Amino acid sequence: MGMIRRQLGRTGLELSPIGLGTVKIGRNTDLKYASEFELPTDQEVIELLRLASQLGINCLDTAPAYGKAEKRLGALLPEVPSEFHIITKVGEAYDQETGSHYDFSEKAIMRSLERSLRHLNRNRLDVVLLHSDGQDIEHLKLGALRTLIKAREQGLVHAVGLSGKTVEGGRLALSQGADCLMITLNPEQSDEKPLIDEAKNNGAGLLVKKALGSGHLIASIPSIFKDLFAHPSITSAIIGTISPVHLRKNCLALPTEIRQ
Repeated sequence: MGMIRRQLGRTGLELSPIGLGTVKIGRNTDLKYASEFELPTDQEVIELLRLASQLGINCLDTAPAYGKAEKRLGALLPEVPSEFHIITKVGEAYDQETGSHYDFSEKAIMRSLERSLRHLNRNRLDVVLLHSDGQDIEHLKLGALRTLIKAREQGLVHAVGLSGKTVEGGRLALSQGADCLMITLNPEQSDEKPLIDEAKNNGAGLLVKKALGSGHLIASIPSIFKDLFAHPSITSAIIGTISPVHLRKNCLALPTEIRQ
């Protein structure tokens, strides 16, 4: 099975319509999934990544806030004979004892980028997003995206943007030069839908999180994907799973016109 790649806006990156979210590879506490789970073993992660590649997935989504996910990917990806584009984030860190902590200062962002490069064993990061806590406007006005743009100009990052929670934040990020946005969009959460056309008009790419509502939705997966990918400007839906069965099922639910 394969997937027809979709352009991530003006970035030149071509991503699979499904990206594999990796939070469950690195963290199993303080999450909003429908059921509890144990972290997979290294071998289980390797097998999941191999399956993802076989299904045509070439995009992984991770973050420092996903616990051990970045470190595990950096250690285990050499065992998978495939190249993945990696999306990671800055601004949020997570500790099992104290929870999430946010810092969007220039110093913290640059330190986070350096850690991600080291953990992922990369010379350059493909996509880096601000991992917003909901205060999108505040962080953008204080220069968080400008810091990422500087990192892009220095060659540390290929594309930058915002994983936000508000339409207003998305609009401001686009006006400041974001290459892409990550928005929440599913049958029960559509507040950020206006950003679909606005991103397209700005030449920016669009990634979707929580397309399946973190496992809480009752709508059929094929119908969700059909509606989602009817928008040409939507590049990828990030689906977080550690289940090979669920991953295969989700990929087979894609519209036939974007499967190979």
